[in-house]
Amino acid sequence: MSDDLNALLEPGMLVQHPERPDWGTGQVQSNIGGRVTVNFREEGKVVIDSRQVTLIPVFD
Repeated sequence: MSDDLNALLEPGMLVQHPERPDWGTGQVQSNIGGRVTVNFREEGKVVIDSRQVTLIPVFD
């Protein structure tokens, strides 16, 4: 498990949650101390514990 991939996430980047594809693409709002706040299109604002979940960057 890679907890350092999430450390590269910056505000404005687009991501997907690996276990919740139904949430759609989200935009990173902040990344502070292992807590990544993402605003998902279908779910709204969610705080992700980056030690538990590695978000998937979306490049389009």
